[in-house]
Amino acid sequence: MPRSLLGRSLLIMLVPLIVVQGVALQIFYGNNLDITSRRFAGAIAGEIAITIEQMQRFPGPADRAWAMARAWDELQLQMQFTEGAVLPVTDQPSGMDRHGDLAQALTEHIDQPFELDWQADPQSVLIRVQATDGVLTVRAPRKRLYASTIYLFVIWLVGSAMLLFGIAALFMRNQVRALRRLGAAAEAFGMGRDLGAIKPEGATEIRQAATAFNRMQERIRRFLSQRTELLAGVSHDLRTPLTRLRLAVALLESRPDLAEDAADMAGDIAEMDRMIEGYLAFVRGEGSEQACPTDLGTVLEDVANNARRAGSDIALDPPRDMVVWLRPDAIRRAVTNLVDNARRHARHVSLSVRRASPRMLEIMVDDDGPGIAPAQREQVFRPFASGAAGGTGLGLTIARDIVRAHGGEITLEDSPSGGLRARVTLPV
Repeated sequence: MPRSLLGRSLLIMLVPLIVVQGVALQIFYGNNLDITSRRFAGAIAGEIAITIEQMQRFPGPADRAWAMARAWDELQLQMQFTEGAVLPVTDQPSGMDRHGDLAQALTEHIDQPFELDWQADPQSVLIRVQATDGVLTVRAPRKRLYASTIYLFVIWLVGSAMLLFGIAALFMRNQVRALRRLGAAAEAFGMGRDLGAIKPEGATEIRQAATAFNRMQERIRRFLSQRTELLAGVSHDLRTPLTRLRLAVALLESRPDLAEDAADMAGDIAEMDRMIEGYLAFVRGEGSEQACPTDLGTVLEDVANNARRAGSDIALDPPRDMVVWLRPDAIRRAVTNLVDNARRHARHVSLSVRRASPRMLEIMVDDDGPGIAPAQREQVFRPFASGAAGGTGLGLTIARDIVRAHGGEITLEDSPSGGLRARVTLPV
């Protein structure tokens, strides 16, 4: 069965059409054509019988010649009489049905022995009839035995079927094109490419689906905008009391009896500040950045250079001429979070990218750190979760959110370097 909707729809229309045409052809060929063939054979046999009867009633050479000439002029039957000839005695099978029709008609109209020769002439059939004083050879045109309309009927059946099939294919392709556009728009929206509302077209059901998709896009945009504004507002509002707390702790640090407690409080404030920074980074990840053709090698080089400036040992296998559609700042933030997570727990980090398939690429971040147990790898993607690798925050959560917004996925697995590998799979 075809896998596409267009192929299946055309097959649904084509199969009944072929069946109906085949039944019509079989009815015509099996009934009407057989009747017509028997009538044609009976006409030729009757004409031969009349000519033989005339020749027997008027046996003179002149009369015989006149009868054969009239058969040619009026009936298109070429006759030749061989006086004194005798037909060999054979059991001649009737052969195919059309042969059998003629043989049966000759048997009904002529009492004398006869034989049929279908091989001597491709345009005619030779009929030899044993007379009392010789053999009459009749050359009958084959076209008088067949109905030429059968070919016209077959041409009409095939032509009409092809015409209807072509019209159906044209209209169905237009309907399927609307579905393909809807599917492409949904795929692009799932990969973070906001192409705007699509134009409803096609059948009523397809228009309804397109309209529903546009409404869904608008609801998702509104939800993301509200969430972004909420997180931005919360993060901004938290900055003010944290600033006052930081000033108060700075005053407390000047008192020797409170210096130790002030240091602990400063650490807590710093942790809260990192959390707020994570919130802001998460908000920036949900911003209005649009996907565009981006040189992935340049993005990864920026991430590696920033990590080196921070004092990390990171190796990069830069890709060449890998320009893909994505949100560059968001992807840069996601890979940076993965690299920062790796370099906090390892001495050496490597960054590489490869084509997993013509429509998929993989970015891999490997480290030689302690790694994470397989049972805890999914847990570290939860916001502010504390895993075996230590630390809390939104780094991995933000990275997965960005990658999934591009239609991809992040998985954690064992690294060939002995630590952890973060594999980012992105569609292109």
